[in-house]
Amino acid sequence: MKKVKSLRDPSAKMSKSDPDKLATVRITDSPEDIVQKFRKAVTDFTSEVTYEPAIRSGVSNLVAIHAAVSGLSVEEVVQGSAGIDTARYKLLVADAVIEKFAPIKREIEKLKMDKDLLEKVLRVGSAKAKELAFPILQEVKKLVGIL
Repeated sequence: MKKVKSLRDPSAKMSKSDPDKLATVRITDSPEDIVQKFRKAVTDFTSEVTYEPAIRSGVSNLVAIHAAVSGLSVEEVVQGSAGIDTARYKLLVADAVIEKFAPIKREIEKLKMDKDLLEKVLRVGSAKAKELAFPILQEVKKLVGIL
């Protein structure tokens, strides 16, 4: 699986720890934030949409993201973007990302509203973690000489 590249530095991978907040798109970003991030994405001065990672890394990154969220191949994305300049293409990619994230965001919001379910998941997870960790903790205690 390919790594998604930063919107601000297409030579680096997209990272949630990037100090540049415009470099990374998060599932929880608002549609307005996603549009803003793609508008500010690094491209070059050629307005045609192509996929040439070695010489047009910024535009190629947008094409790769578009292909990933749309389920189309890179070739299909490039063909479908013929005649669109990169400024308009950025908005098209942003819309595709927003559309892909929408059902996930709805589910996150739904889950956040169900406090009882969240508490139950935490209790069950905590019990399972303790159960899995117990034998290892006992072994460590034995090795250290506490038991």
